[in-house]
Amino acid sequence: MPARECDAIVVGAGVIGCAVARELSRRGLRVIVLDARTAGAGATQASAGVLAPYIESPGEGPLQALTVESLAMYDEFVEGVARDAGAAIEYSRCGTLEVAADAASAARLTSLGEWTRSKGIEARWVDTAEASRLEPAVGHTEGALLVPTHGYVRASQLTAALLEAARRAGASFEPGRRVDRIDFEGQEVTVSAGSASYRGGTLVIAAGSWSGMLASATAVKPVRGQLLQLRWNGPPITRVLWSERCYVVPWADGTLLVGATVEDVGFDERVTVSGVHDLLTAATALLPRIGDAAFVEARVGLRPATPSGLPIIARSTEHPSVVYATGHYRNGILLAPLTAQRVADLIR
Repeated sequence: MPARECDAIVVGAGVIGCAVARELSRRGLRVIVLDARTAGAGATQASAGVLAPYIESPGEGPLQALTVESLAMYDEFVEGVARDAGAAIEYSRCGTLEVAADAASAARLTSLGEWTRSKGIEARWVDTAEASRLEPAVGHTEGALLVPTHGYVRASQLTAALLEAARRAGASFEPGRRVDRIDFEGQEVTVSAGSASYRGGTLVIAAGSWSGMLASATAVKPVRGQLLQLRWNGPPITRVLWSERCYVVPWADGTLLVGATVEDVGFDERVTVSGVHDLLTAATALLPRIGDAAFVEARVGLRPATPSGLPIIARSTEHPSVVYATGHYRNGILLAPLTAQRVADLIR
């Protein structure tokens, strides 16, 4: 069977691969997306979609700069994807409230707030009484740091909309295609996946934790993250809540996402009793009434981590027809718009 021709082959249909496919298709490239599973079935499906660079990557450095730049793109990004896909995407810049459990935590958050304000971002320390007024469901605190510009996006909806937008722009998606072989000939690359093969001018490796199996130079390794979904029946929670042991994301349908574990266990994708127990224990310390919540489900994903802690968004030095878009670890959702733009710029 002859190879299917295209301009770009994207391996990986998580949020990064789908964002890249949409951006390339918008710029007129013929794109084929391959994944061994269905779209968003890897780390993306176990993501809470938190958009909080001043919590996730505080301090000076390239990761902080990347996450802040990408967050600034998010309003326009979500609006455009929803329009292109004709789909609704739950997205809220509701803010984060990071609570202090003790005096040491309060001192750390006070310092973090000062640093955040030095960047021109609103961040306000609130005392115990105001924290209770803002979020009555939260238990006792020594105060909290409020960052109003943070928020969340519903990761599964965003990924599905990105893929639909890419399809409407001409891209095709082939699930159940596990890449077996990659061959290079001149300026072109051929990808074999089972009985099918695909040939194009560019191969984008966006396979998350499995990227290292396709390109050892990425040195990506999996880090397991478990996440709980609960149906909440207590006082309304209006912001993303954060403690030193967990975070809680309130969805519009009244459910809460509680995450997330960080486990170096290789390619083990099991939900474990200990993982669920640890998350529930941490959530109970933050929300004392959470024991009354209904358990909806537990999810697990393998986050792609790199030795540097930075994502790899670059052209391969060994094979110029290969572009890496991987290693985003806990920031794949947040970095999706910026990654898609930079990959497309590299290719075009």
